[in-house]
Amino acid sequence: MRNVVFALLVAGAVLSFAAGQASVDSKLQGQLKQVFPGASGFSPKGGSPPHFTAFSDPGSKNVAGFVFWTTELEPLERGYDGPIKMLVGLDTKGILTGILVVEHHEPYGDFSVEPPQFAAQFKGKNIRDPFKVGGDIDAVSRATISINSATRAIRNSARRIARQLLTPDGQVK
Repeated sequence: MRNVVFALLVAGAVLSFAAGQASVDSKLQGQLKQVFPGASGFSPKGGSPPHFTAFSDPGSKNVAGFVFWTTELEPLERGYDGPIKMLVGLDTKGILTGILVVEHHEPYGDFSVEPPQFAAQFKGKNIRDPFKVGGDIDAVSRATISINSATRAIRNSARRIARQLLTPDGQVK
């Protein structure tokens, strides 16, 4: 009897843990899909530099691109009030598929990095573009530090992923 009770307690704990993990995974899956909408699925995070691989066909191993956290690739890049955690999608041709600002502590975030227009301006940009605030990236007065930092983090992390995972002609290494 004691063994049955113990087994039921262990099974309940495992199921509770698994249910908690599923909700975290479904949230992350939604975020991945948001920054790489053309992907049919994603690998677990891994590799060097750390990234998720985006696949083009269900059940296939055809790589469509990569998704990564800027804070893992550019950890020293800081906004006005600390790191700006962003999820970035990059296809195999070096084109950004989407940006999602997930966490920031910027005092002016509600009109600098937080609005969807900030992330939207990066979609379709080539990693070879200049990423110059006030040039091809919109500047926001009173949020210069945050906008510059976020832009550098996106540019530098995307270029690092491309250098390490792609060949110059857009093939996966």
